[in-house]
Amino acid sequence: MAWKETTGTAWTWYKGEWHKGNPQIMGPMTHAPWLGSCVFDGARAFAGVAPDLDLHCQRIVRSAESFGLKLVKNAAEIEDLIREGIAKFPKGAELYLRPMFWAEDGFVDVDPDSTQFSVSVYDAPLPKPTGFSVTCSPFRRPSLEYAPTDAKAACHYPNSARAMREAKARGFDNAVMLDALGNVSELATANIWFARDGEAHTPAPNGTFLNGITRQRVVKLLREAGITVHERAIRWSEFLEADEVFSTGNWAKVAPITRVEHKNLQPGPIMQKARELYWDYALKGR
Repeated sequence: MAWKETTGTAWTWYKGEWHKGNPQIMGPMTHAPWLGSCVFDGARAFAGVAPDLDLHCQRIVRSAESFGLKLVKNAAEIEDLIREGIAKFPKGAELYLRPMFWAEDGFVDVDPDSTQFSVSVYDAPLPKPTGFSVTCSPFRRPSLEYAPTDAKAACHYPNSARAMREAKARGFDNAVMLDALGNVSELATANIWFARDGEAHTPAPNGTFLNGITRQRVVKLLREAGITVHERAIRWSEFLEADEVFSTGNWAKVAPITRVEHKNLQPGPIMQKARELYWDYALKGR
């Protein structure tokens, strides 16, 4: 999800102005890179639509509140700014939409009055649904007692990064992370699902991962289509026995998982239905 000057165009709104490229908006004394007070959200624009953008804007407000940051912009204002940014790109461009709140000052805890805000909109093509491989990580997801898991926050990503690094060293693309009780929580980068006997299964939100906006939308769409969706505690062994495995998340939306440990899988009908339903929903602009 990183943006580099050589790979595309980026615009960032900060302190009332749009800046092209990668503006330097934090310094070495800023609380966020020093003590981790940055919260953000990620949404998508593609094919002239930005599905569930209002929900993403509402979520970043909740994340900021969780961190004790001052709400210098409300959800509606954030959405308006993001749409202003989208308009800077050709119609139909595939974009990543990232509002952020962070503290400039504070001693361990944030100084709410120092809260800063930005919106970044940049080129980020949707990954092709070619499939990827996963393995079970030795690293686990914390619960709310151990980390601020009720917020989408930058401080969670070093844990995801080490899980990804370890998985890639063993030849896999992504890592499945368990919770403290040994149940599957999520991937390092997205929510995870499996299907068996024509029914879909995905971990129930238990405070160890964000109940993803794309995840919630796919749950609703599949149920409306008459497909049974189970949200429950799931053991890793169940994924090893699944007919199909797939992910949902903002970055790739709905994507097949084609290798689980050393078991090869084909993209299955439940994943394909979920992807079809999601795109139909998004393109209708509902």
